Amino acid sequence: MTYRRAVIPALTGGLLLTALLWWAGASADALHLPGSAGTLGVDALAELRRWLAPWAYDPPAFLDAGAAVSGYVPDTSGGDDRAYYGGLYTTGLQIRFGTVFVSFVLGALLLIRRLPPLRGRTTAAFLALWAWAAVAGTLAVTVSAPWLIASTGHGSYRFLPQLANVIASGRQLPVAVGLVVAAATVLVARITAGNADRPPRTDVPARPARLAATAGAAVIALSLVVLSYRSVAAALQAFSPAGGLLSEPGDLLRQWLLLGAWSGPEGGPLGDWLLYRAPDVLLLAVVWWALRRLPGLLTRATLPAMAVGAVCATVLGLLASQLLRIVVTRIGTDQGLPYSSAGVGDGIPAALLLGTVAGVTTTLVLRASLRGTRAAGA
Repeated sequence: MTYRRAVIPALTGGLLLTALLWWAGASADALHLPGSAGTLGVDALAELRRWLAPWAYDPPAFLDAGAAVSGYVPDTSGGDDRAYYGGLYTTGLQIRFGTVFVSFVLGALLLIRRLPPLRGRTTAAFLALWAWAAVAGTLAVTVSAPWLIASTGHGSYRFLPQLANVIASGRQLPVAVGLVVAAATVLVARITAGNADRPPRTDVPARPARLAATAGAAVIALSLVVLSYRSVAAALQAFSPAGGLLSEPGDLLRQWLLLGAWSGPEGGPLGDWLLYRAPDVLLLAVVWWALRRLPGLLTRATLPAMAVGAVCATVLGLLASQLLRIVVTRIGTDQGLPYSSAGVGDGIPAALLLGTVAGVTTTLVLRASLRGTRAAGA
């Protein structure tokens, strides 16, 4: 599909994603109405508030210049600078919504161009666009984080831990609304494609494709198996060079390097331990299978397309593993669904970073393997 045809569905998806996130954030005040706790339940209400709070446009109560609140003293000289900090908060949210639109449009444009949702590729395009909507939400939260941290009046205190905390928020809502956005984007792309012929599949030999997928999945396994192990993860978490504003990067490293957390079977039945490790196996299986199929699905396996595709594959594997983990943890318990789904979207920053590395690795290994195959055939 040409860029001229792809830009319309990409813009439509970007506008829809931004509008849905804004509408959901604007609806956060409705959760404070009398009777909402009785209607939704206390646990569900608290979880919904946590989902919507990062996208709520109204500033918190302590930034309301007309509110009589305690615990916030931004100006030691006795003045009230809450209007100034409220402006920072508003600017941060404007950047957040602008970034989510731009980042989704750019990624969707590349995906629709290289993975057109035509016959044989519709499901793959839908899943990739869904995953990219979650990635766009993470990028938006990350880019806008400094303004929102500064709006609290304590931006210089433990800046990196605050940054990690902000990046970890706002992940569930883009995952949920991304399903609607992906479906709408695919529908518009099918309409704009018209009667265009289905692009032929790229013929990729099985052995180089399997080797490249294995190399890419090994990058994900490095995070999932090695870095996410309890002792290694604790060392990353505790990493803190001496002095300065950027002296505590441990929380931030955890956000961008760890796809999970696990430890050995200590005192419990081995069968239960293996059951709780099944989501990790599923994640690696989804990533390997997607990287194995990706070169043949793309109209051209360029490095940017493979990198974005690998990021989407990693996010999809992460979401599949989290869904399985919800099912496993709810067996035989009385936990409600809101409590069980609290971890949805965890690890997307790490999936963005490591998925990019995995996509680059897969592309380089695939090209090297294809050159070796051609040389052997000559």
